[in-house]
Amino acid sequence: MRSTPEALMLFAAGFGTRMGALTSNRPKPLVQVAGRALIDHALALAEAAEIARVVANTHYLGGQIAAHLDGKNVLVSAEQSLILETGGGLRAALPLLGPGPVFTLNTDAVWTGPNVLSTLRAAWDGDRMGALLALVPPEQALGHCGNGDFALGADGRITRGPGLVYSGAQIVDPAGLEEFDEQAFSLNRHWDRLIAEGRAYGVVHPGGWCDVGRPESIALAEQMLEAVDD
Repeated sequence: MRSTPEALMLFAAGFGTRMGALTSNRPKPLVQVAGRALIDHALALAEAAEIARVVANTHYLGGQIAAHLDGKNVLVSAEQSLILETGGGLRAALPLLGPGPVFTLNTDAVWTGPNVLSTLRAAWDGDRMGALLALVPPEQALGHCGNGDFALGADGRITRGPGLVYSGAQIVDPAGLEEFDEQAFSLNRHWDRLIAEGRAYGVVHPGGWCDVGRPESIALAEQMLEAVDD
């Protein structure tokens, strides 16, 4: 089994309820920021990081996402009757992703600065890590409210608590997901187990990040991108 990640899971199955009317007839990954669908911003990161195998899960208005991805060399893991959340969705997609650790990336954020997937790859150590999460300081987390999700220790391990914000990008070893009885469950449960084992780590993204989960965040993301182009 490989110890370095070669495949990427794009989480694209959510209902996007915080987007209000914008997602009444289209899925959130197809909402546009700076003239490009959110999922295409994520795919640009994957292409730049030279990740050969990409899988996207779908549920809400999944046919639109599948049509958008047609011809883009992305495999689709369709969640038909039940949305499986992040843990169940990743587990269901493993036959398409292949064995070993994988990248995962939420499709409702926009990035600037170094490619976060390349940053994760450079910091990954499969001998001691079960998960490596990309984190951002709260003052750098546009469109996000709260005091942060994780504290980062001097040794790179993470613990739950105020501090840094999880950015929606990680490398994770899916070994053990088969032990959860529920069909739908959050990856938070897998992280909690890895934290208890001392195998959950974090790396800080030094560039910009915007959580595009609400309509008002679209303008924030576009301003962030424009500032880089100026």
